Amino acid sequence: MHCEMPAGIKKLGFGLMRLPMRGDKVDIEQTKQMVDLFMKKGFSYFDTAYGYIGGASETAIGEALVARYPRESFQLATKLPAWAAASAEDARQMLTTSLERTGAGYFDFYLLHNLGGDRNKIFEEYGLWEFLAEQKKRGVIKRLGFSVHASADYLEDMLKLHPEVDFVQLQINYADWDDGIVQSGRCYEVALRHAKPVIVMEPVKGGALANLPREAAEVFNKLDKEASAASYAIRFAASLDGVLTVLSGMSTLAQMEDNVSYMDEFKPLSEDEYAAVKEVQRILAGVERVPCTDCRYCEKGCPKHVAIPGIFKNYNDYLLHRDLDLIRGDYDWQVNVINGNKASECIECGACESVCPQSIPIIQELKKAAAIFEK
Repeated sequence: MHCEMPAGIKKLGFGLMRLPMRGDKVDIEQTKQMVDLFMKKGFSYFDTAYGYIGGASETAIGEALVARYPRESFQLATKLPAWAAASAEDARQMLTTSLERTGAGYFDFYLLHNLGGDRNKIFEEYGLWEFLAEQKKRGVIKRLGFSVHASADYLEDMLKLHPEVDFVQLQINYADWDDGIVQSGRCYEVALRHAKPVIVMEPVKGGALANLPREAAEVFNKLDKEASAASYAIRFAASLDGVLTVLSGMSTLAQMEDNVSYMDEFKPLSEDEYAAVKEVQRILAGVERVPCTDCRYCEKGCPKHVAIPGIFKNYNDYLLHRDLDLIRGDYDWQVNVINGNKASECIECGACESVCPQSIPIIQELKKAAAIFEK
């Protein structure tokens, strides 16, 4: 018997992976302002994870949300990354740590984090499915699911193996809908066939669909000069049947204000808007890009501390806009001031590629970036 989904969850969720920062600390005051606006407008779904911002995301939402609002007034989700644990005991302790950091008492939604590849074996070997089923019986977890960046066939196999899950979290956006690797559309169809509610992640593809090339941006501007590019991406995902909510990883109060402005009274895309999305899909399909979503899993194990996500952002900006002089300056800022070493520092150990949810050939792409920015 599957759990009923809570009534009244609006179609926008607050993704807590990219919270506003002051230096290396979460900007807690701006986070509180964002939480307050979100709650004031009737939104209630918050999504964090054990490892987001090194654990600071869970702590921050404990302070900005849990300590300031009645527990029954919101839904809180977090995730267990067993592949980052040293043992089964350490993996089980992650749930306890998440409860302590947030002060939530229980989690409305709890996920096995980033299934796929060899990572799935760890969840099985550590007995975490059984452990979490027991926690669900105890009420520590209200609904159990998993997030996955993998093929539709893999998702099909997992839902056959674990039909007891209450929901799935999938990467869905219009740019990846027909992509042969991400397979957003096919994965969505699998979830529907298994009657699993879907939580959408990466609807704006790590911000890429908020910063479109000029030709693509003009397609949307012809419809509405006031609507942001991000609004079409989020509404595309929210318009799909079976989607419980769409997570947006907001980093500023301005982003929150924009998102709630068009999602407060959500309207599915019109026929004209769908046609515009199709045209933007066609344009983007002709532009070479690195499918990085800025999840930053690659950074943790890099022995040379290469600024991989920042470098790929610069590389994609170059591919989209071809303004080398401007973007090279930002590249120098990224690698010298903010995030770490330059692309040519890569020693090709492969640690990054083994954990990349997007299956990016990171070593090869770093070589391309170095050839552009370091010549």
